[in-house]
Amino acid sequence: MSVTPALDLRGIEKSFGSVTVLHDVAFSAYPGEVTALVGDNGAGKTTLVKCIGGIHAFDAGEYRFEGRPVRIGSPREATRLGIEIVHQDLALCENLDIVQNLFLGRERRRGLTLDETAMEEMARSTLSGLAVRTMGSVRQRIATLSGGQRQTVAIARAVLWDSKVVILDEPAAALGIAQTQQVLEVVRRLADKGLAVVLISHNMNDVFAVSDRIAAMYLGRMVAQVRTSDVTHRQVVELITSGASGELGLRR
Repeated sequence: MSVTPALDLRGIEKSFGSVTVLHDVAFSAYPGEVTALVGDNGAGKTTLVKCIGGIHAFDAGEYRFEGRPVRIGSPREATRLGIEIVHQDLALCENLDIVQNLFLGRERRRGLTLDETAMEEMARSTLSGLAVRTMGSVRQRIATLSGGQRQTVAIARAVLWDSKVVILDEPAAALGIAQTQQVLEVVRRLADKGLAVVLISHNMNDVFAVSDRIAAMYLGRMVAQVRTSDVTHRQVVELITSGASGELGLRR
């Protein structure tokens, strides 16, 4: 494991008007690892991710990427660094096929025409690299795919562009058991390929199945960042619901 986090946030503060949403938040994600970001609704996870992705500017704190301080002013700047976010709504166009969705807005061209051959080859290569074997053709329309297959396409789109940090917002939400397992296997492969993966999930079984570290938030504060192997299911639930579990979390 690299000792330098791919993503390292320190002392992050964010307020909307008189409401402080993030309080002195520290958060790190390491290459080759899955870091589960957990917390109840309203804990601040979404706001933190939007700050990471350049959607919101934080009010105070330090943002370090691969060991160097950076300033992210927009989602485009975050993408340029190599940070990709797969939102819960996936943002896929159902009337387009897999290739068209993967390259939407970033089409490859050969002269004045689209280089369909090159895009198809890159699409197949990316899906193959994630060991995805459940799709018959990269020319299938999104409307014909299952929920798990759609999630996989969204993840493949995120890693197609030499990304270094991939943030997944509830990737297994509303999926069946078999489809959830497929998506979690893809998530694990992303980390095995050397990416820093941030997994947002309310499902503790998924968190413990796939993560290397767990970062728990409570009422806008980061109350613990621990290795998954060092905590129990019960401890994480206590951190999420009360901000503390034994010696972990907020001091009473």
